[in-house]
Amino acid sequence: MFGISTLGWVHTLGSLPAIPVAFYMFARHGRIVPRSGLGAIYFASMLIGAVTVFLVTHQPAGYVVGAVTILLVLAGYGVERILGAGRAARYIETVCLSLSAFLLMLPTVTEILRRVPDGHPFVTDLSSPLLRAAQGSLLVALVLGLAAQVIYLIRQDRSAARAHS
Repeated sequence: MFGISTLGWVHTLGSLPAIPVAFYMFARHGRIVPRSGLGAIYFASMLIGAVTVFLVTHQPAGYVVGAVTILLVLAGYGVERILGAGRAARYIETVCLSLSAFLLMLPTVTEILRRVPDGHPFVTDLSSPLLRAAQGSLLVALVLGLAAQVIYLIRQDRSAARAHS
C-alpha cells in the first residue's frame, strides 16, 4: 500500500505519534514540554523516526534531515542538564524542539503529497507548485511559531522578574 516497504511502515508508524503529541503540546503549552509524559512520547517517536530514516531514505537530504533531527532532539532534551534550569536553557530547548517538529513535518507533508491517493498522488514532481506551496507554508508556520514562542518566553520572564521585585 502506498509503495511503502515493511521497514518504511516501521519508520512511519514509529514516528507518527510525535505529530499529534507536538500539535497538542503547541496548543496547550505553546511549546514542546520535554519533562512530561507526552514529552517522553515525543522524544521516543522522534528518535525512532530519525534513526530509521537512515534505513529507508533514498535521498541524500534524508540523511541530513535525520542527523539534524537527532541533534536537535538531543540538544532540546539535554540542554537543561548542561546549562541548568535557567532562561537560556528554556529558549534553546524551545527553539531546538520546534525545529525538530518542523523537520518532522517537512518530509511528512512531502511524502503524503507524493503517495496519496494511492496510485494517483497529488504530486509526482518534487518541483510541483503544490509541494512548494505546502513546504513554504510550513516554513512560514515555523517562523511565526518561533517568533510567538520567543515573545511568550520573554513575557514570562518579565512577569517573573516583576513578581520578584
